[in-house]
Amino acid sequence: MVWRLITALNLLLLVAFPVAWAAPLMRAGLLPLFGMDEISVLSGIHALWSEDVLLAGVVALFALVAPMVKTLGLVLIHLSRAPARLLPGLTALGKFAMADIFLIAIYITLGQSVGVGRVETAWGLWLFTGCVLVSLGVSLATSALVKRGAIR
Repeated sequence: MVWRLITALNLLLLVAFPVAWAAPLMRAGLLPLFGMDEISVLSGIHALWSEDVLLAGVVALFALVAPMVKTLGLVLIHLSRAPARLLPGLTALGKFAMADIFLIAIYITLGQSVGVGRVETAWGLWLFTGCVLVSLGVSLATSALVKRGAIR
């Protein structure tokens, strides 16, 4: 059954997202001779918190809360604990997580173009990107199943 695979992938996201938030997204260093600091979603939010609480809250909302609410909402729909009419709102909510990937890509590009320091991608960026793409796939598959009447 397709819906069981989709539900299993969605449940896996409940574990994979928190791992991705703690995993290093990139390594940044001022000069090539010095060590590289690892930056994760959580360490980035922590660093932002001391500079701009409002911005840190917005980033936390879109990077942590939005993907989890979407994932939990889809789990409830898959298990017939919530109505499928919530799906458009959950799908819209999931688009904000893609904004994180875009912003991270911009930061890496800017960091590499400055020439003073170094920025390298790390495995957590791939994990986080994968989580977002799997979440997008789960949403699309769920929408298709709802349209066919397999999920109500």
